[in-house]
Amino acid sequence: MTDFTALLQPDRGQKAHSLVPVAAEGLDTWLLQQTPAARTLCTAAQFRAKPGETVVLPGKKDDDWSVAYGLAKAPGPWDIAAVAAKLPAGTYRIEGEGPGAGALGWLLAQHRFDRYLSKPDPLPARILLTRDVKAIAETLALAEAVALVRDLVDTPAQDMGPAELAEAAERIAQRHGAEFRVTQGDVLDRDYPMIAAVGRAASRDRAPRLIECEWGDPGHPRIAVVGKGVCFDSGGLDLKPSSAMLLMKKDMGGAAHALALAHLVMEARLPVRLHLLIPAVENAVAGNAFRPGDVLRTRKGLSVEIGNTDAEGRLVLGDALTRAGEDKPVLMLDFATLTGAARVALGPGLPALFCNDETLAADLAAAAATASDPHWRMPLWADYADMLKSNVADINNAGEGGMAGAVTAALFLQRFVPDGLPWAHFDTFAWRPSPKPGRPKGGDALGLRCAFSLLKSRFSAD
Repeated sequence: MTDFTALLQPDRGQKAHSLVPVAAEGLDTWLLQQTPAARTLCTAAQFRAKPGETVVLPGKKDDDWSVAYGLAKAPGPWDIAAVAAKLPAGTYRIEGEGPGAGALGWLLAQHRFDRYLSKPDPLPARILLTRDVKAIAETLALAEAVALVRDLVDTPAQDMGPAELAEAAERIAQRHGAEFRVTQGDVLDRDYPMIAAVGRAASRDRAPRLIECEWGDPGHPRIAVVGKGVCFDSGGLDLKPSSAMLLMKKDMGGAAHALALAHLVMEARLPVRLHLLIPAVENAVAGNAFRPGDVLRTRKGLSVEIGNTDAEGRLVLGDALTRAGEDKPVLMLDFATLTGAARVALGPGLPALFCNDETLAADLAAAAATASDPHWRMPLWADYADMLKSNVADINNAGEGGMAGAVTAALFLQRFVPDGLPWAHFDTFAWRPSPKPGRPKGGDALGLRCAFSLLKSRFSAD
């Protein structure tokens, strides 16, 4: 993982190149204040102060240069990410108020996933100075958490199966002194039958398991964070076409989000009792794979008819949500790359949010605005529950007709959430199909910073 620690430092007046923000509407006025040589350079470079544009301005000495850049229309975490990506190695400070939220984008613009490159391109270290010293620790933690999601999701399934996902969770648990346990084998078969059924066709070294971490004072409010950990999804016997399998290494993206959120909670030492649950499986094809038409037992006691083996994520989450609810948390959040229907409705960059509590939904909307990490609320439309009816079991795992797929999936999950417990479900893509400043193509955290902002606002020790 990229080490961000050295890339954001307190500004103590040390030598640094100046970064000069210039608004497009104020460009002419700003140019009049510059030297003739600087104005000539801006003209030659066709500098129009568009967001992310840069031009190097000479100083009195060879190494005394600065950089003017186009100011973003609205400040946020990505407003200087494009600038950071263009600069050579060195130390920089922003004139005026400093980087603000943009420090996060500065760091993440320097993140690379190069694990499989034999000769990775050297990455110049661009160090940013800030006078907001109190914000450094949290900014570094956020960058590390986002990078954790990206690295886990970008890792191919050959190296990121249920066992490796458990190892990643154990490293985070050990770092923070959290309790860590894994349930598998006969105990998993008995206590978490849906997790066991979905993962039983995988090879022995990729056997299903439930990963759990607990941290914090038992006397503090208990919160549960659950993440879908399907490390590869073939679709099972309802086999996906090859084109749909190409990105299925990312089907554990919900688990990556949940683990990263747990890391942020523990790093910030929020006064909560945290319970992290990750059902980790591979939905494989073999002679013992669960079948369409099978009826599965569940930890809750409901019976589930399998209408489609490719709707497996909701099955493993059902057992995990049941377990999380047994300890009576005051809040439950889950993350899952659950449905293609959510992507059809909202595209890759906007997670669908389902929530059973109006206060929680409003607080999440405020948190999304604060963190510049948007989502879109979708309805838990009770009338669509009829789509999940079964003639032979309590519920079917897949709605008929293909309509409202994201809604019916969320309604299925809701059956495993205790009545009266505030719960929010993020149906997130965990992937960026095309790059943007600070956000390369590949695994990405979508909804993570919003969720952490919510938890900080509700449970901050301040």
